[in-house]
Amino acid sequence: MNELPRRAGWEGIRPSDRDRERVAELLREATAEGRLDFAELDERLAAAYDAKSYAALDVVTRDLPVPARAAGVPAPRGPVSRLALAVFSGFARKGVWTVARDFTAVCLWGGGVLDLREARFTGPDTRIRVFVLWGGMKIVVPEDAEVYVEGLGLMGLFGRRANGPGTPGAPRITIRGLAMWGHVATKRLPLGK
Repeated sequence: MNELPRRAGWEGIRPSDRDRERVAELLREATAEGRLDFAELDERLAAAYDAKSYAALDVVTRDLPVPARAAGVPAPRGPVSRLALAVFSGFARKGVWTVARDFTAVCLWGGGVLDLREARFTGPDTRIRVFVLWGGMKIVVPEDAEVYVEGLGLMGLFGRRANGPGTPGAPRITIRGLAMWGHVATKRLPLGK
């Protein structure tokens, strides 16, 4: 599964035996790391070997950390989002979406929401550049992520509530930028809140 088809509907394409074996190896590694118990391993191995589509393979690996996933599972679905822009308007990136390793968000007299809790990361490190002028932005990160916030508020606020260590194997997110006459709020929230 080095390179998946990029046309629409790739989730329904049948994986090869090699693809199934790579996912099985990933599951074995996750068990060796203590991420799965042996009962879960048996269930997921059965599901991986029975998988009739890439979507079915994705289901058995969805909750594994990004570095492990990068080793042999399908690339994130859908287009990769690199930019969010609000000029006298707003934007929201929520739910399941794919965030690029380098992402830029700009709010000019507008507002935005970046919710990364269900986002699919394209690598273990994600850098988010944020620029706010006379507006506001809220950034919600996963509870287990390692987060570094290094923004500057000039006649505004660049919040650092999400700053802190994460669990091993979780995504590493760096948020940098400027809030001028506006605000950027960062926070950790569990899924569903």
